[in-house]
Amino acid sequence: MRNLLTDHPALYETRFPDAGRLAGRWAEDCLRRHGAPGPRVLDIGCGTGRDAAHLHAAGRTVTGADLSGAMLEYARGHHPGPEYVRADLRGFALGRFDAVVCLDSALLYCHTNDELDGFLASCRRALPPGGLLVAEMRNGAFFLGRTELLDTPAVDSFTRQGTTYTSTTTLYVDRAAQLLRRTRVWTAGDGSPPAEQRSAWRLLFPQELRRLLACHGFEVLALYDGPGPRTEPPWREGDPPAATADGDRLHLVARRTRRDRAPFRRQPRIQQQGHRHDQP
Repeated sequence: MRNLLTDHPALYETRFPDAGRLAGRWAEDCLRRHGAPGPRVLDIGCGTGRDAAHLHAAGRTVTGADLSGAMLEYARGHHPGPEYVRADLRGFALGRFDAVVCLDSALLYCHTNDELDGFLASCRRALPPGGLLVAEMRNGAFFLGRTELLDTPAVDSFTRQGTTYTSTTTLYVDRAAQLLRRTRVWTAGDGSPPAEQRSAWRLLFPQELRRLLACHGFEVLALYDGPGPRTEPPWREGDPPAATADGDRLHLVARRTRRDRAPFRRQPRIQQQGHRHDQP
């Protein structure tokens, strides 16, 4: 489905400015703090390339990958340095890296368990033992009993080159699919008709994410709600991670282990004759 900001990367950077490269600095801090074994980094879901370019400037050998051709073209022209390639994060084979970085909830575009398995299996193939996976995303646990992001549509505006763009965004939780669904209506001051867009993120819970990572051969080094590049207050150099994981953002650092771990398989429950198991 077409998306105003994805299809027009310059609008994306105007709507979400990051002049201080906060997300890229946070990712680089994670790589240094947890000891990425080498300089090769894959930024999967790289968008406009701002974070990939920052990691490149920090001395990394960076490949930025995205599914949007418009984003990749913009990245090559405005944030040079990394190699930019088209790839689907739900299943990719782009070579070997020392770290995989996945920011701004890109991981949550894996809507199904099979798509999540595809992402994590691809990351494992791409990393050596000791390689790092660094991710930042919305936190599914935040929506357990909290409705402040769901109760009222959010209205935001920004102006670029004399045109004001206004978005009205409604979120709701699709519990059966475990998705946070978004409907966004754009209006522009240039007289163009309103445009409606729909998208969704998978809601992952901290313990669910730990289990998925373990099944794919990753050891969780850090999993916390803040501070991070999208939290309030935002992360600053030297900030230690929190000991909690119930805020609206989730930050992950995991290390590929040296041993494969067999996928979890539930054993059938055996009911002995003469005994009855009560239903909950």
